[in-house]
Amino acid sequence: QVRLVESGGGLVQPGGSLRLSCAASGSIFSMKTMQWYRQAPGKERELVAGITTGGSTDYADSVKGRFTISRNNAENTVYLQMNSLKPDDTAVYYCRTLAQLSQRPGSPVYQYWGQGTQVTVPS
Repeated sequence: QVRLVESGGGLVQPGGSLRLSCAASGSIFSMKTMQWYRQAPGKERELVAGITTGGSTDYADSVKGRFTISRNNAENTVYLQMNSLKPDDTAVYYCRTLAQLSQRPGSPVYQYWGQGTQVTVPS
């Protein structure tokens, strides 16, 4: 079974930086799009950043210029470098990946979620 393990969260002062990582393990043939979501208290979960197989990236307007998503396909790992952190960035951050488990043509792609890691930026 595919499992995502996140790490790197914690408490950081405004203006500081954190680097989140999400490593996928299990029987995976091919990793597809990898994304980071976050959910702040009292708010709905939102997409923060995503990266495609080819390396194309997209970001929420609120984090553009501050966050950078990257991936290491050999390690089935996605990262989120967070700089210039603000109190509004406080949330639980979740990794989401799309993975193909079989090399058979037309095999389905499944989504997997990490357990979440807390990022706290005090005001």
